[in-house]
Amino acid sequence: MDGRAFGFWWRIVEITTEHGARTCGSCTLCCRLPEIETLAKPPDVLCRHCTGESCAIYADRPQLCRDFLCLWMTDGSLADHWQPLRSHMLVYEQGPQLTVLADPDHPGAWRKEPFASDLLRWTEEAERNGRYVVLFCGDDVTKIGAA
Repeated sequence: MDGRAFGFWWRIVEITTEHGARTCGSCTLCCRLPEIETLAKPPDVLCRHCTGESCAIYADRPQLCRDFLCLWMTDGSLADHWQPLRSHMLVYEQGPQLTVLADPDHPGAWRKEPFASDLLRWTEEAERNGRYVVLFCGDDVTKIGAA
């Protein structure tokens, strides 16, 4: 397991933040980017239970999938440009680690603005609090470091 294993809990209908309602819409990156050991799903491969619009086993999905929280959906302070289909990245918290899964079809997205500046700002804040930011893209793993 490489640190990006988690479930896909993307069938949230709507979460209301100070910026208004956020929905998954047509996003299924959480069904594609992470490894899901419980379902024998490797990273960067669409889960066999994903219909492209929903989860075929949603009612019986593993606990790991039930527990997953996409940060864009749950944290209203995350700017709209972090919407996973727009940013080509999925962000979530995993203990002291802020995990960023970058879509390997868009490997350089995280180096572009406004994402690069946001990642550095998050890293500075994380380091002040004994935390860290790790980015996964395909087989590459990068611990983001503050300047």
